[in-house]
Amino acid sequence: MEKFDPKPILDSLPLLPGVYRYYDAEGVVLYVGKANQLKKRVSSYFQKSHVSPRIRMMVSHIARIETTVTRSEAEALLLENNLIKSLKPRYNILFRDDKSYPYIVLTGEQFPRLSYFRGSPNRQHLHFGPYPNAYAAKESIALLQKIFRLRTCEESVFKNRTRPCLLHQINRCTAPCVGLISEQDYRSDVQRAQLLLEGKHQEVERMLQGAMDEAAKAEQYEQAAVLRDQLRALHVVQQKQFVESTGGTTDADIIVLAMQSGIVCVNLAMVRGGRHLGDKSFFPDHAEDLAQDEIIDAFIAQHYLNSAVPPLLIVAQECKDETLAGLLCEQAGHQVRIIKVSSGARRQWLEMATRNAELALGQRLMQQGGERLRLDRLRSFLEMEALSRIECFDISHTMGEATVASCVVYDGMEMRPAQYRRYNIPVLSQVEGTGITAGDDYAAMRQALMRRYQKISEGKGVVPDLLLIDGGLGQLHSAMRVMKELHISVTMVGVAKGVERKAGMEQLIFPDGTSKRMAPDDPALHLIQTIRDEAHRFAITGHRARRGKSRTASSLEEISGIGGKRRRSLLTHFGGLREVAKASIEQLCQVEGISKSLATRIYQQLH
Repeated sequence: MEKFDPKPILDSLPLLPGVYRYYDAEGVVLYVGKANQLKKRVSSYFQKSHVSPRIRMMVSHIARIETTVTRSEAEALLLENNLIKSLKPRYNILFRDDKSYPYIVLTGEQFPRLSYFRGSPNRQHLHFGPYPNAYAAKESIALLQKIFRLRTCEESVFKNRTRPCLLHQINRCTAPCVGLISEQDYRSDVQRAQLLLEGKHQEVERMLQGAMDEAAKAEQYEQAAVLRDQLRALHVVQQKQFVESTGGTTDADIIVLAMQSGIVCVNLAMVRGGRHLGDKSFFPDHAEDLAQDEIIDAFIAQHYLNSAVPPLLIVAQECKDETLAGLLCEQAGHQVRIIKVSSGARRQWLEMATRNAELALGQRLMQQGGERLRLDRLRSFLEMEALSRIECFDISHTMGEATVASCVVYDGMEMRPAQYRRYNIPVLSQVEGTGITAGDDYAAMRQALMRRYQKISEGKGVVPDLLLIDGGLGQLHSAMRVMKELHISVTMVGVAKGVERKAGMEQLIFPDGTSKRMAPDDPALHLIQTIRDEAHRFAITGHRARRGKSRTASSLEEISGIGGKRRRSLLTHFGGLREVAKASIEQLCQVEGISKSLATRIYQQLH
């Protein structure tokens, strides 16, 4: 292969801000970077000596360079961040958790609802957070329910209640749906919940104490008892749920870093309203030979650009990228400070986050030690020294109904959910000529593999080192025929459950028809079981969702006179098919567009 000569490109580059991209000979992006002066930055990679072995390796694979000139360094930073997230270059530091963070929401309805939410905040509702994980948000909702007993049900359910639900019976809801609390009293509870979510717990305590005293003076002893219980519950929450600080109502994120044995952990702790809400650990790829400040800057860019950012970011290493700080301020619409602290309550936050980062890193190292042992044993058993990437297929259906195939990926000693794929397999009655006979697992496996590896055979993907097929010799032979047609060479093994179908009794089926059984306590078998069970879980989850959707649709679609509009009206009014089936003829008649004769027909069809 002809050696890449960068000189003509370097000579043509301008001294302007922009983004550069390096590609290998196959067109795969290697690296994306930004520069204040493209010519100087890109030229620096092609100097004779590099401190980093990673950079030397990357430069040796460069076959093409592309650049994009921008109007400013800030614009280059935004473009770089977007390209890193979309292209996932091999040599960039990557923080792979792109999931939106959870919020607690108080809706803007007449009787506001307390709910859990992910996504972009809606201005019609009040949003509190974000929280570091779903557990922290849902636990806070449960505790707020215990204190203020706000409703959590959907509006469609709320409007159609005729008697209190179970939550009211266990003192978790005041049942505004059936008028057991006035709108004014409910609004008072909502206001107190809002103040508590904003971190103003002392103000809430004063309000509850004052209201209880007034109720007692007015000899409204039942109301006073309710307020007393709320006050007691509030004290319990303060003791158990929140780590208080002297930071008042500060909103801040604390970002720290720990490194050991080539593994990097970035810990993000969230403080809202002066309360520590929890933390989350990230383990970036390709960060082992970068400086700590570079890793922190990369995390801040990938995590906060185009996302919510609090007014204060506390870091263990100073942020050297002034452009990044300015861009965050512009994006957020408020002042964003990135500071390094050395004393006071904020120092305590930093120390706590650092301890959590070290703990998470220690756990990761232990997990990787066990995972390395499992993978090494499997390599030895299969005599595959280079084994790294494993893909596993499974088929799920109910007597041929709603057949779904799953493909899960294990790579780099961990499962890779972002690379999982599901394939809905049509039957002949649905798609004439392209479907399969209902219940034909061999044909379903063939179609799933063909859809998965057709593109890979054309060079648009990665061939796994090992392909696991959940099933016996028949499924394995079906997979072998597909790979032969596509001219793909890959090691394949079938995983059969064995005669007794018990964990630990699995048989490994090989293409030549031989089979082997591993010891139940063999780490290599445990790895195979983990991957196979994940493929089964992913397949059956998709199958159940597809089956439920088809059954829900068909139950109403089969009724004469029910089209799409009336079906949506029924499901919206009652909150689901199960509630429609429970409704009486009189209740069905209350839905717009449903006459008594049609209501009778619906009732008879669903009973």
